[in-house]
Amino acid sequence: MIAAVVSLTLLGLGMGWLLGLAARYLRVESDPLQEEIQQLLPGVNCGQCGFPGCGGAAEALAAGQAAVTLCPPGGPPLARALAAKLGVTLEGGNGGPPLLASVDEATCIGCAHCGKRCPTDAIVGAPKQIHGVIQDACIGCGLCVEICPTECLQLRPVAATLKTWHWPKPALSFGV
Repeated sequence: MIAAVVSLTLLGLGMGWLLGLAARYLRVESDPLQEEIQQLLPGVNCGQCGFPGCGGAAEALAAGQAAVTLCPPGGPPLARALAAKLGVTLEGGNGGPPLLASVDEATCIGCAHCGKRCPTDAIVGAPKQIHGVIQDACIGCGLCVEICPTECLQLRPVAATLKTWHWPKPALSFGV
């Protein structure tokens, strides 16, 4: 019994040591900028940017082949963070409010196609039941809008609440 425990312990230590050596000497070097950009991206891999997931988008951004405004779910805050990280200026962009999915309950038939397409599981509801959208979980990617057969899902601006309302900036006037 003791011989079995000792032999398995030595085998485990030897294999662990070999794996540690392999990890050190066979490591694949990657671009640290690409890893930092991938950490900034939302990670839902929705494909709205036109790249195969957030890893492909990070690779294109690090190579300078994509605009910093490529991620609709990340919105303007992500575009500003990417522009600061890459040292580029942020041109254009959508200056409007963020858009979130909303269900028109009068036309929802409960087909459940939208819930399957939502990358963040923000749409709740059972088949043949009216669905709803959890606004805090919705990222506004629009994948549910594309698949809805009755067009009851729409992207609408976020309603201002006490939590989200900001005082508007005053207009600059130089003439008195």
